[in-house]
Amino acid sequence: MASMGCLVSVLIFLFFVGLMSSSSEAAIKTYQFDVQVTNVSRLCHAKAIVTVNGRFPGPTIYAREGDRVLINVTNHAQYNMSIHWHGLKQYRNGWADGPAYITQCPIQTGSSYTYDFNITGQRGTLWWHAHILWLRATVYGAIVIMPKPGTPFPFPQPAREFEIILGEWWNNDVEEIENQGNKMGLPPNMSDAHTINGKPGPLFPCSEKRKEIFRANTFAAEVEQGKTYLLRIINAALNDELFFGIGGHNLTVVEVDAVYTKPFTTQAILIAPGQTTNVLVQANQVAGRYFMATKAFMDAPIPVDNKTATAILQYKGIPNTVLPILPQLPASNDTRFSVSYNKKLRSLNSAQYPANVPLKVDRNLFYTIGLGKNSCPTCLNGTRLIASLNNVSFVMPQIALLQAHYFNIKGVFRTDLPDHPPMPFNYTGAPLTANLATLTGTRVSKIAFNSTVELVLQDTNLLSVESHPFHLHGYNFFVVGTGVGNFDPAKDPAKYNLADPIERNTVGVPTGGWTAIRFRADNPGVWFMHCHLELHTGWGLKTAFVVENGPGQDQSVLPPPENLPTC
Repeated sequence: MASMGCLVSVLIFLFFVGLMSSSSEAAIKTYQFDVQVTNVSRLCHAKAIVTVNGRFPGPTIYAREGDRVLINVTNHAQYNMSIHWHGLKQYRNGWADGPAYITQCPIQTGSSYTYDFNITGQRGTLWWHAHILWLRATVYGAIVIMPKPGTPFPFPQPAREFEIILGEWWNNDVEEIENQGNKMGLPPNMSDAHTINGKPGPLFPCSEKRKEIFRANTFAAEVEQGKTYLLRIINAALNDELFFGIGGHNLTVVEVDAVYTKPFTTQAILIAPGQTTNVLVQANQVAGRYFMATKAFMDAPIPVDNKTATAILQYKGIPNTVLPILPQLPASNDTRFSVSYNKKLRSLNSAQYPANVPLKVDRNLFYTIGLGKNSCPTCLNGTRLIASLNNVSFVMPQIALLQAHYFNIKGVFRTDLPDHPPMPFNYTGAPLTANLATLTGTRVSKIAFNSTVELVLQDTNLLSVESHPFHLHGYNFFVVGTGVGNFDPAKDPAKYNLADPIERNTVGVPTGGWTAIRFRADNPGVWFMHCHLELHTGWGLKTAFVVENGPGQDQSVLPPPENLPTC
């Protein structure tokens, strides 16, 4: 009997050891994404939109740092499809990155593709979206990556979390609007509303007609007095930088683009398309109903959708008859707020989460951002709007760049994008309407493995100055400097922040100014870099970095999956 008791004790011990070890090991998370057309009504307009699993916004991906994620995407819609997992580094695994014709051919109607990736060294809020045509207007959702088990947040534990996804809504078919603009050579019609979690809120006329319409068009979050909440905010808008605030409540910023920050408190945040921001909100006001609100920021003479979308922060027990209080958001052209807010963004730079800023630079790049017009006899005014980097407007290939690179297929792209502008000029001086003979082509930059890169992105006054949010796939980077006017290579680097600059994957280049970023090219493959204003991306404001393989066994691009889509 004693030996039997010992055996039971050993089995119980082994069971708990197994339980503890399994909880610390990485899990495999699987998702099925069915891309399908769904009828949706907003602003008293019903239309068919492309969705994932019939949901708008789409489902949230939940995972932990260290997990493996498999997402099988089946395309039932009439459009080709690809999905980008925005902000995930995809080390050596560009096959899972998602931009159509860059790392994969699109998933054709009736076909499937499984995105298979590991989440390594990342935790926080990211997001996913369609990366072809303008389909990300409705095909998007959140990615929530929790820290490893037993690892707390470096800020107070919230009572609850809410995902807040900011977007845009068009009453008419978005692809038809885009196609019409392209045929005319002009910008497509701007959106009819902004949205919070797919809903414009009650400030639009249609929202006030009936209670059921109000509920369908307004997102509400219930909170309890005295508790702290974490909002995971994502800007999924196609073309608008946005302010966000909550009536009567301060926001404490603790993370951007899945990187912890030094906390700071603000009445509003500014968030560009592609960016994410986590904020803590204390429910410490008089119990009531408070509007969460978002509206566009634009400090250049360019028309934008200036309507305000709202949702409701509602204290528990407060009836819906209580009128919500609006926040005081900055003025739509408040450049001072933009500059001040972005200066406050600093990496946490703790022992556990250091800011490993490259101090020595191996490769210096200087890219000018230009808008222009090319001849188009069939267009309305005989010209078509284009956009360029260093006077080269990018042309999308017919074969995915990563496939051409991996299989050494010739003639798909050239690696001669100029490191510096071919024709220097006073970039932010008087407006220039002349075309600088903009070139077109599939031209990229080749980067040596593990080299350190400094890239200065310079806005120009070609047609107009404007703020441009740039996203680099496959990497985070450090924003070491920014300024107004022309970048001065003799003076401005001395002002860089090399101690605790913000680390992120998408950065706004200020209107009529410049931004300097640094990163280490330790992720081999082909990585897209583009303006995250969908309008400008379509005009050619994009390129890619071909990062060469390294010498080690684990420093080369992984072999492609068997079910990789073909063009």
